Amino acid sequence: MPFDLEPRFVLRRRHFTRVAFVVIGIVLFIAFSILLANPPRLAPAYAQRFRIDEVGRQIQQQLPDIPLENEYVNRETGEVSPNNTLLTRLIRYHIYIKGRPVNYRLDWKLTLADYLGVNERMEPATYPSGDTLRTNPIEGDRAAIRSLTRAQREALVQALVSAFNPQAANPEPVPQPSPAAPSPVPAMSPAPRFPQEPQPGDANLLAP
Repeated sequence: MPFDLEPRFVLRRRHFTRVAFVVIGIVLFIAFSILLANPPRLAPAYAQRFRIDEVGRQIQQQLPDIPLENEYVNRETGEVSPNNTLLTRLIRYHIYIKGRPVNYRLDWKLTLADYLGVNERMEPATYPSGDTLRTNPIEGDRAAIRSLTRAQREALVQALVSAFNPQAANPEPVPQPSPAAPSPVPAMSPAPRFPQEPQPGDANLLAP
């Protein structure tokens, strides 16, 4: 019978170590795959420079035709949250859920396209205030955006861009080049005088 050079507990420990490394590798692989599929969305730094409630109130004053949609009841207090409006939820969705810039019209148009159902799918579970209000406002907000005319949506996009980028609202005038002065027309030089052909009797002028 051959002599066992390694005790059994050593072999078991090595086997356990191999299994542990395999399990850790599988867990890391799964976690990395989840992060790639669903990268975390960090709120842009510029969002911290603005108070969304104030921006929403400012735009509401500029565009009073935009529905408020602020009749929803808070789940904890049991009272209506008047400051929780369509505009504040739309801005939070744009910044915190989708992570889109606030300085460009195209990005705001993409957000409105989400509400209209022609761009990316909106998830009720992640919609702003969906977990703090008794009724998830996503369907009411989408219906409110659909009720706007195209001109109202264009005005809303412009108001959003201007609110987050005040310089876009008052662009500096571009200096216009002064009209060039007409170049002076050179004076016409007199036509050269050629000697006239001899006429009869001209020879008499040479007589003394």
